Amino acid sequence: MDRIASGDGAAPCAGHPAPGRAAGRAPTISCDVLVVGGGCAGVAVAAGLRRRRPDCSIVMVEPRAEHHYQPGWTLVGAGVLDVRRTVRPQAALLPDGVTWIRNTATAFEPEHATVVLQGGDRIRYRVLVVCTGIKLDWTAIEGLAETLGRNGVTSNYRIDTAPYTWALVRALRGGRALFTQPEMPIKCAGAPQKALYLSCSTWERRGVLDAIDVRFHNANAVLFGVPDYVPSLEGYVRRYGARITFQSVLRKVDGPARKAWFEVRGDGGAVSLREESFDLLHVTPPQTTPDAVRASPLVNAAGWVEVDHHTLQHTRYGTIFGLGDACSAPNAKTAAAVRRQAPVVVLNVLSVLDGRSPCAVYDGYGSCPLTVEHGKVVLAEFGYNGKLMPSLPWDSTKPRRSAWIAKTRLFPHLYWNAMLRGRNTFP
Repeated sequence: MDRIASGDGAAPCAGHPAPGRAAGRAPTISCDVLVVGGGCAGVAVAAGLRRRRPDCSIVMVEPRAEHHYQPGWTLVGAGVLDVRRTVRPQAALLPDGVTWIRNTATAFEPEHATVVLQGGDRIRYRVLVVCTGIKLDWTAIEGLAETLGRNGVTSNYRIDTAPYTWALVRALRGGRALFTQPEMPIKCAGAPQKALYLSCSTWERRGVLDAIDVRFHNANAVLFGVPDYVPSLEGYVRRYGARITFQSVLRKVDGPARKAWFEVRGDGGAVSLREESFDLLHVTPPQTTPDAVRASPLVNAAGWVEVDHHTLQHTRYGTIFGLGDACSAPNAKTAAAVRRQAPVVVLNVLSVLDGRSPCAVYDGYGSCPLTVEHGKVVLAEFGYNGKLMPSLPWDSTKPRRSAWIAKTRLFPHLYWNAMLRGRNTFP
């Protein structure tokens, strides 16, 4: 792997001369494929391209030195997985021949086939792949950022606070536990419920669940977006005695006072502000695309990278593709979706480089392993329009021990050793 660290200036990709630094002009490099974002989508696409076309010059822009296996944080918050097993050095994951620039994209100029980096450096591309991931907007909830990680306020959506979730769950013997879910879309729509179910499962096993008032504030109108899975989930809600308030949005948190305020929409549309005390508050924050993406010409009216839902090619710029959490495809924003999207993008990028139209098709597949109790998972697998797409010939709406084994043992192995290595079996 070649590397250009932030602040080191620009360097040529293979086969492209480095332009000189003219006075008043930021340096520019050129490449065949520019991948913006080094999460699971970016690494999987870069690895897939290198496997299929080793002479393709690839640049990846990603500021983080560490790569995180985010699906594991639900298990960290339940005391099942050590958080250290969810982290690896970014440098160890990128394939040889990929130039890694540790910097952040600040502007997209599709009319010039150029991306601008923090500091002013520019990168020209033949094809651009946008997979920046999603922004967790902690500041959108008043008081949350100041108290997150202490005062009983936690979230499995951050690597530094997921262990705090387990500390709180392990210590709680009575009182009130609140769990929140913001308006969609969010990454891993089932994660807010997973935190609730696994916490309740722990309390149930320890004989203290009856002493805990469990409440789930869901900003949406339904428990889960695919109706076939709702009956099993409702059964666990009843089993754990959790109270659900739909169309309830967390607006403010006072950590030291252990109070939270929710904006609740009633049946008639009237909105009221509800105050609730807590001993444990697990928050899932509102989520958007990163600022530079949202301000770019690449997005639709809702702020997501506007792609064809099947080819993942941009609807207005033929040399741009988007996948992962930041794109507009109406699928579940999960690593499992990326696993199916990445090879589609790889094949279609190569088609465009060769002057042909995209040929591969993404079917909307996504998966959400709903950890409903310690030892059992409802392995929700579905495509566009909620079509069930189980990988095995079983009733995927039922909780299974085998799905728990897959979630805790098989999926991490496939993530690190297959998906991020470009060894996908789809499309």
